[in-house]
Amino acid sequence: MQAIPIIFEDDNVLIVNKPVGIAMHDAVDENGIDKEGNETITPCENLGSTAQTGSRTDGLVTLLKKQLTLEELHLCHRLDTGTSGCLCLAKNSQTAAEIGALFSSRRVNKYYLALSAQKPKKKQGLIIGDMKNRRGGQRILLKTQENPAITQFFSNAAKPGTRGFIVKPHSGKTHQIRVALKSIGAPILGDTLYGGDSSDRLYLHAWHLRIPLSSGELAVTAPFDTGKVINEEDVQTWYNGLNAPDDYPWPALPARFLATL
Repeated sequence: MQAIPIIFEDDNVLIVNKPVGIAMHDAVDENGIDKEGNETITPCENLGSTAQTGSRTDGLVTLLKKQLTLEELHLCHRLDTGTSGCLCLAKNSQTAAEIGALFSSRRVNKYYLALSAQKPKKKQGLIIGDMKNRRGGQRILLKTQENPAITQFFSNAAKPGTRGFIVKPHSGKTHQIRVALKSIGAPILGDTLYGGDSSDRLYLHAWHLRIPLSSGELAVTAPFDTGKVINEEDVQTWYNGLNAPDDYPWPALPARFLATL
């Protein structure tokens, strides 16, 4: 397997451009099958190797420990197996605790890119609602707003028949962006779990991450460069023409929602 690309590294923090198809956890079962999209993880949990009780597939943390010859590595958040992009890990428990608190208090800014083969009901805006688990690993968006998933987005044409999205999630619910885009009629390309058109990958990418560490703010961007569609000429024109994420006119959230974050 090729080395996992490193975006940033110092004595305390490691940020990688997670490849498509690598799960957070080691997968061990009689078939060696990872359950796509159903991983659960405690923020900044220290993940070690699991027992050899069946066929095993190394997860991202195990792979990185081997690649960088590290004994200790803490996963500070998670991405679905099919999602690529910025993923932050800590090299010690003190940094893990700090970053974990920043994620828990919603002080980390995250921006994603996505492609859809379907036209959204609206070109930009706010998607908000509680999320409910369904059978088969799916989630659905509800009209209630007791503990809502909150997602903002802008979109425009990436090429004829394909819409490009820049997405800013304000909460960290499982499958949040996938469910949000499905709810406006534009499931992500390759996301067949939520009705997206079949493709060579799930076209969801964790593009930019900004973490206000006590030692100084850390801002990183992960290139979105894997997949047949993202490398098509028209889509590359869209991608290369994107503004920096903070340059978009993100509206302030209504005050009634700020208390839920």
